[in-house]
Amino acid sequence: MTQTLPTSAALPVLGAALPIEGLDEHRDWLLEHGGRDLEIQDGFLSEVLDGDWSPRVAQAKGVLEGYGGRLGIHGPYDGYWMATSDPALRRFIAGRYRQALAFAAELGASHMVIHSPFLFFGHPQVAHTPATGLTQQLEYAHDTLRELLPLAQEAGITLVIENIRDTRPEPLLELVRSLDHPQVRMSLDVGHAHLMQQIGGPPPSQWIQAAGPWLGHVHLQDNDGFLDRHWSPGQGGVHWASVFEALAQSPARPRLILEVRGHQIRAAAAWLEQQGLAI
Repeated sequence: MTQTLPTSAALPVLGAALPIEGLDEHRDWLLEHGGRDLEIQDGFLSEVLDGDWSPRVAQAKGVLEGYGGRLGIHGPYDGYWMATSDPALRRFIAGRYRQALAFAAELGASHMVIHSPFLFFGHPQVAHTPATGLTQQLEYAHDTLRELLPLAQEAGITLVIENIRDTRPEPLLELVRSLDHPQVRMSLDVGHAHLMQQIGGPPPSQWIQAAGPWLGHVHLQDNDGFLDRHWSPGQGGVHWASVFEALAQSPARPRLILEVRGHQIRAAAAWLEQQGLAI
């Protein structure tokens, strides 16, 4: 029996994460297919959030004139544990997120990546459950995000919460579901899931299956299972065919963001296209 391979029109379209200064180099590629998904990386920098970002925004808009794709930013994350028990820290983190939302809104972005708050997700013998603190952490995370959700909705920006040290998808999905908001979805970093697979977590494809309609965003990067190297797909141990098979079966249409070094973006995209997985 002859297998029918998908045509290029049926393949998912790749996007990329870039700083504003790197947009011009990849402009023609970003404009392809009506506009590839794009994630601006400047939004996590404290010097940007605390300064006058108008020149950066103007630069980005100038380079992206005519761009019609789905635009987002990566929000601040360094040290921002949204499930901290300290209410003063939760207010500070919420304030930083508000700044990043304002930056995103001025850019015209419609998603912002923030990081999962869970530092312990159990291991193969111990699940992360109410008995091990999940309920309390959910309450703290809700408190941090409570005032942000109306702002995100008003600006049309979806908060996508990215797995970091998460060994399993269930707690992060519980957070996303419990917020029960149209502007909140899960983000899967394929490389992070692959790292956690080495200590008993499921493969990235299973994360996609578990997330179902809650999956809004995917970071595509590879590694050797030892460090978060952000290699191009195909250079590490991720089983990419299963990742894209799961994406093809997903009811969601997540943004697909190559999160690799800027000089590797085109080669990474070319490799996935050569495998018949994406364009």
